[in-house]
Amino acid sequence: MNKITNRQAICDTLMEAAKTDKDIVVLCSDSRGSASMTPFFEQYPGQCVEVGIAEQNLVTIAAGLASCGKKAFAVSPASFISTRSYEQAKVDVAYSGTDVTLVGISGGISYGALGMTHHSCQDIAAFSALPGMRVYLPSDRFQTSELVKALLQDRKPAYIRVSRSATEDIYDSSMEFEIDKANVLKEGEDVLIVACGDMVPNALCAASQLEEQGIRAGVIDMYCLKPFDKDTFLKYAHTTRLVVTVEEHSPYGGLGSITAMVLAECCPMRMLRIALPDGHIIAGTNQEVFVHYGMDGAGIAKRIQSALTEG
Repeated sequence: MNKITNRQAICDTLMEAAKTDKDIVVLCSDSRGSASMTPFFEQYPGQCVEVGIAEQNLVTIAAGLASCGKKAFAVSPASFISTRSYEQAKVDVAYSGTDVTLVGISGGISYGALGMTHHSCQDIAAFSALPGMRVYLPSDRFQTSELVKALLQDRKPAYIRVSRSATEDIYDSSMEFEIDKANVLKEGEDVLIVACGDMVPNALCAASQLEEQGIRAGVIDMYCLKPFDKDTFLKYAHTTRLVVTVEEHSPYGGLGSITAMVLAECCPMRMLRIALPDGHIIAGTNQEVFVHYGMDGAGIAKRIQSALTEG
């Protein structure tokens, strides 16, 4: 079982790049420990800024540094960077087009028992609505590392959301990565499951269980929420009976909403959206919450079976 978190992968990738790129700067809001950024702060103290619990300052300072030619990575809990500093993200980053990568750590329901104040179930909707902002939810450490490398090569704003815990490896070090291009993990003619972030392993698990029942399920890792890879999605959506989206997010404005919009415009067909409910999420571990809402592998498979039977 992989024990390297996506946040650790971000730190490791930035530390390696910073050996030769002194323009990389990391900013934290009293979160360097929980962000796994302590090693970067220790090795490159001249390329770090600690602002304390001040997320609005975090984003504005990052934008200021970016306007001076720095490659700024502003790291903070997803629940706070997507709400407390939203105006700064809108004006200082997206509108101004500064080279800032906003990193939301402990995304979704990662904080578990801390409850709704620390859950970030609306961040995809919020950041996707900002013109000029890209939104990414990588599924494992390898994809996360490749994404960070790609973002270091351009000068445009982006938001990355990662989980708190280590997730199952989906890829390996030889993976082929293309930014803004979704990855087809499995092909199937009966149902197409589109997932992102921590839901990708659950989607693959569901596909395996469905296959045991004679249901052929395809799986797409749509790590790039914005821009959404329409071409890859539509290529496989055309050949299936049912499209299913699975996301650790509110049912409004996330992967399901974006996918439904694309289907409505380009390929009207039946769809099932699996997401967190529009309400206060129960407190518990990730797995407990996913099982409760039918978002684990078995729960996803069961809901898909029901939808296919009803159809």
